[in-house]
Amino acid sequence: MRSMIGYLVCLIVAATIAFTFSPRPASTVASAQLRPDRLQINGMLYLDKRVVAVGERGNILLSDDQGQSWKAAAVKPQRDLTLTALVALEDKSLLAVGHDGWILRSEDEGANWSEVRFDGDIAEPLLGVWSAGGNRVLAFGSFGKFYQSDDDGRTWQAQPLEVDSAHLNGMDGGADGRRMVVGEQGLVLRSDDAGLSWKKLEPFYNGSLFGVVRLTPDRWVTYGMRGHVFVSQNFGQTWEPVKVGNQLPLYGHALLPNGGGLLIVGAGSSVVRLDGNGRLVSATRLPGLGTLTSAVLIGAQRLLVGGSAVCFRGPMTALLRSEVPSE
Repeated sequence: MRSMIGYLVCLIVAATIAFTFSPRPASTVASAQLRPDRLQINGMLYLDKRVVAVGERGNILLSDDQGQSWKAAAVKPQRDLTLTALVALEDKSLLAVGHDGWILRSEDEGANWSEVRFDGDIAEPLLGVWSAGGNRVLAFGSFGKFYQSDDDGRTWQAQPLEVDSAHLNGMDGGADGRRMVVGEQGLVLRSDDAGLSWKKLEPFYNGSLFGVVRLTPDRWVTYGMRGHVFVSQNFGQTWEPVKVGNQLPLYGHALLPNGGGLLIVGAGSSVVRLDGNGRLVSATRLPGLGTLTSAVLIGAQRLLVGGSAVCFRGPMTALLRSEVPSE
């Protein structure tokens, strides 16, 4: 009986994966492009007046009215592959990364995108992209994939990283050369020389970490599975857990202005706020929004979150409370 149940579970999981990634008719995709509430959104960026969002099936959406309405960007070629993250560079261009090593570049604030890299033979996803300043950009992802560009993302070179093929999920750093990369199985790498060398930190958590945030040169935050949040006050030498009161995975974040800390979003519409010292301020949920993967601040008091869809916009008053709401 147990074997039969196990087989059935495997079949259900396989069917779900097949449905999720199977091609859809062009008419379905075209209609979905006009309905951001029906698209999985994996990353968002706010460019002063424009919001850019990337997600499933190679969709890139633009909003020039703070998320009230959306239009589709032009992507050439359109490979219908999931896009996972995007970043703005110092030269005002944008980069987006996704499955099959797909990298797109835009020079007109996201209206038009062209392909600069694609690796369909390996067919492994890139999960993040980070600007190191100047012309340098880093892209990273599954099985330790780590690439560097020194020409604003036009060409890319693979970089060696000793991580035993672990997935790399998040990266942050500063102009002083201090950087961190986090990934699965509690992986944390640290560099203090702008990535010339990396040190693998002693494990302090055995689950996946999805994001890392630099608050100051010494103060860092990382977060991931089962609601785990950790804060280091000494550039990763030691880490302390932050008890947020639930076990929902956390997937994305937005920094608050003027050193005000950050918001971390995740499954179950969860939103965790930390202050500038990494202390818990609040842990709450935005009702009925499903899984949240990304968030951007529009001005100082307006929040836009994405995940199952670009699904919430509004004032942040309720999220800036000083108390921790009870569950």
